[in-house]
Amino acid sequence: MQTDQALYRPFTMVVTLTSGMLAGAVFQKVWKLAAHEDDAPDATDEERAWAEILMAAALQGALLGLTKAILNRGGAKGVRKLTGTWPA
Repeated sequence: MQTDQALYRPFTMVVTLTSGMLAGAVFQKVWKLAAHEDDAPDATDEERAWAEILMAAALQGALLGLTKAILNRGGAKGVRKLTGTWPA
């Protein structure tokens, strides 16, 4: 295993966990601002409409993907800066 991969693999595990927590916190704040509600709808909320549930799920997924991409890209650039090679 190359040095860049050895450094990057543990980082990706941390990024996955961190991005999930960070995206969840951002989602709660965004939902609160957008919907003027404290709690986002859950798929099993009987009182919520399909449109509201799907909108919340799409927003949450987009924020998770965006957060993970930002952290992964930054990590890969950091590994390249430290090792001189791009992690595979």
